[in-house]
Amino acid sequence: MTRLLCTLLLSLLALCAQAAGFTANVDRTRLSEGETVELTLESSDPTLFGKPDLTPLEAQFEVLGTRQINQLGTLNGHNDRATRWIITLRPRQSGFVTIPALKLGEVHSAPITLNVQKAEKAGSGNLAPVFIDASLDQDSVYVQAQAILTLRIYHSISLYDDSSLSPLQMDDARVEQLGDPRTYEKEINGVRHGVIEVRYALFPQKSGLLDIPPQVFSATLVDPGSQEGYQPFGPRPGKLTRVNSPRIPLTVKPKPAEYPADAPWLPARNLILTESWSPDPKGAQTGDSLTRSLMLQVEGLSSAQIPPLPATQAKGLRRYPDQPQVANKIDERGLIGSREDREALVPTSSGRLELPAVEVTWWNTRDDRLERSELPARTLEVASNPELEAGTAPADAAMAGNTGAQARLWPWQLACALLACTTVLGFGLWWRARRQPAILPPVQAGPSPRTLLDDLRRACQSNDSHATRQALDAWARQQPETLADMAARFVPLSDAMDGLNGALYSEAGQHWQGDDLWKAIRALPAPQAREQVASGEPSQLPPLYPR
Repeated sequence: MTRLLCTLLLSLLALCAQAAGFTANVDRTRLSEGETVELTLESSDPTLFGKPDLTPLEAQFEVLGTRQINQLGTLNGHNDRATRWIITLRPRQSGFVTIPALKLGEVHSAPITLNVQKAEKAGSGNLAPVFIDASLDQDSVYVQAQAILTLRIYHSISLYDDSSLSPLQMDDARVEQLGDPRTYEKEINGVRHGVIEVRYALFPQKSGLLDIPPQVFSATLVDPGSQEGYQPFGPRPGKLTRVNSPRIPLTVKPKPAEYPADAPWLPARNLILTESWSPDPKGAQTGDSLTRSLMLQVEGLSSAQIPPLPATQAKGLRRYPDQPQVANKIDERGLIGSREDREALVPTSSGRLELPAVEVTWWNTRDDRLERSELPARTLEVASNPELEAGTAPADAAMAGNTGAQARLWPWQLACALLACTTVLGFGLWWRARRQPAILPPVQAGPSPRTLLDDLRRACQSNDSHATRQALDAWARQQPETLADMAARFVPLSDAMDGLNGALYSEAGQHWQGDDLWKAIRALPAPQAREQVASGEPSQLPPLYPR
């Protein structure tokens, strides 16, 4: 039994390796009866030669054409060779039809299932050489919900490449084109027609009756009888034609009465709410940085319509949000919008931290009902950090020892103070007797305060949070008071330092702006200024930061 399982596993791995070198895909998986689909087979293995065997297709498809494209390039010093076969197929029957696995040498492609819908019966009359068919995927839709408009331009004769379609513009709806136009063929009343298909996603912005205006398609028809006298650089022989699409009404329903008034309006076919952590929150310690990502994928809405998720609020937890990541994806049912909100969470205390549940309210347009998607509440077990506690314990012990020692040292302090006073008095008398200074001005060691201030200014203007923090500490060490005392007596400096510390602990540090910190440093009053203002005496000292 074990040998059989190993054999099956090796066979599966070999099949996956073969499929990686020979792939198959189609331009669409849903089509109507009589339409064609393009199958693309691609081989990236230079050791595979020959052509794929198309015999298995003949049972359920008509092979209308095959063309081969060879690509040769260089990647990392190695020749990169790829071969594509583009095959035009027409299904012989409606329903679910499977393109079987095709063989190239010893490898096989993966099978693909198509949904072939029955086509509506066309009238027995003669059709125009060029006409437009427009349709909506639904007759009524909720406000701000998605409705898909499909335009198909049919032509039974060839067209020059100067064809154009007027843009779809609506005042009461947002319009987004779903991908590039598709081209394929369809047989109508025994006549083969070329089809140009364009799809739009419509999002009505108010309820009521919405009229979708017609679009104009213009092209030059190729005249088969004038091909002999055709000149490449001369006027094109043929007839210019213009056709209009029909005007289509769309009923837009208002927001249901049972929808909560305090919740953002989210009409969608499906909604998926997921959560991820980096690193794993299990075993977290105080001071660790945990990144929490909340992903919201909504089928039937664009990313611009997805509101932000609620922020994580918990006692003993600092939060530093990052910029949201939004994206849109297109499939057969329209748009799928996604939004990812990331935030850095830093525990400040040990113990159990309760994170509240995350709930999103939305309206299911497929089942026409109110739904709620929820992430359950989470409990974080935060352990104490030994490295942080090791630094605080000696400091507490030293503070307790200093308190007892101060009570025994006051006589020595008094004696030293008397000695200092007598020394100063004698030095003053000696200085007055000399009448000329005999002490040369000391040479300053290290950079000057002006140099440190210039370094701080350049770091703030370059919006570099790490360099700004280093320059700020170096400048503060040469000031008469500590950085904490400056922030305590000047509120703008305290706010700017909080923003700098938040940027250092979060992943959004690259978006920090240093203008507020530099303005606070420039506006910082001198320590003597407050005393002079209180006493009413004018200041005789030059400004601390001359402009």
